[in-house]
Amino acid sequence: MKRALGTRLGLTVAAGLLALAAAIAVSSTLGSQPVSLAAALRGGEPDRTILLGLRLPRALLGALVGAALAAAGAALQALLRNPLAEPFVLGVSGGAALGGTLVLLAATFVGQVAAGAGALLGSAPPVALGAIAGAAAATALVFALGRIGGRLVPEAALLVGIVFNAFAAAVITILKVLVPPDEAARLLYWLMGSLGYVSPGTLAMGAVGVLASVALLGALSARLNLLALGDDEAASLGVDVGRARALVFLGASAATGAAVALSGMVGFVGLIVPHAARRVLGPDHRVLVPASALFGAAFLVLADAVARVAFLPLGTEPPVGALTAFAGGPLFLWLLRRGERR
Repeated sequence: MKRALGTRLGLTVAAGLLALAAAIAVSSTLGSQPVSLAAALRGGEPDRTILLGLRLPRALLGALVGAALAAAGAALQALLRNPLAEPFVLGVSGGAALGGTLVLLAATFVGQVAAGAGALLGSAPPVALGAIAGAAAATALVFALGRIGGRLVPEAALLVGIVFNAFAAAVITILKVLVPPDEAARLLYWLMGSLGYVSPGTLAMGAVGVLASVALLGALSARLNLLALGDDEAASLGVDVGRARALVFLGASAATGAAVALSGMVGFVGLIVPHAARRVLGPDHRVLVPASALFGAAFLVLADAVARVAFLPLGTEPPVGALTAFAGGPLFLWLLRRGERR
C-alpha cells in the first residue's frame, strides 16, 4: 500500500513539475516584445534582459502565489468538508488584504513624520507580516462564528466568510480615502490581484514563506484525510483534532497571507485547482495537497500569460485576479447548484 502511494505521489509530482516548467517556458516567451529563449540563453540582447530581468521573475512570482492559494484551498476544503471553501470565498484573502493595507496605511502616516521609518514600515517584510496576521485573524473568526451548538457547520462558516469578505472590502475602501490619490491608486491595483516586478529579495522572502507553509500543509495531509471524515471520527482514530486544526489554520493563513502580500487578492485559484485535481487524482490529501500546489503554480503562470497577451491589441493588461475570477465565479455557482441537488 505504501509503495503504491509512493509511486502515485512520485508520478504526480513529476507531472506537476513538468507542467510548471512548461508553463514558465511558455509564459517567458509571450508578451508585447517577442523573446527567443535560445538567443537569451546565448546571452543575446535584449532577449536576455527581458527574459531574466522581467519575464522569469514574474513567472516565478505567479508560481509562488498559485502554489500557496491552491494548497491552502485544498486544506481548507478538507477542514470544512466542503468543496466551496477556499481562501477568497472564506474571507481569508480579505483578512490578509486588510492586514496588509493597515500596515501600508501606517507606513504612509509614519512617513510624513519620518521618511526613513515610513519606508521601512512599508517594505515587504512588515506588509507580509500584516497580511499573515490578517489572514490568521480572519480564519479564526470564520471558524469561531461558524460553530453552532459547539460543532463546526460548513455552510455557516462559508456564510461568515462571505460576509467578512464584504466587510473587509468596505473597510479597505474607507481606508483608501485617508491616503493621497497616488497611494490610493497603487493600493487599488495591488488589491485587484496582479503580478508584476518584484525585487529578488522580495521574491526570495516570498519563496521561503510559501514553501514553508505549503510544506507544513503537506506534512499534515494524512491528518487532513482523517479530519475530512469529521471531528468525532478523526478523534476516534487518534487525531488530536484541536492541535491538527490549529496547525492547518497556521499553514493556510501563512500561505494566503504570503500570497496576498506578493500579489494582492487573486481569487478562486484555491477553488479551481483542487477541484480539478480531486476529480483526476481522487480525495487522498497525501497526493492532493502537493498536486494542488504544483498545478496551482502552473495554472496561475499560464493565467497571467493569457492576461498579458489577450488584450495586447487594445494596449492594456487586466490584472490576473480578474481572469481567475472570470473562470472561478461560474465554477463556484455550478458547485453550489450541484451541492443543492444532492
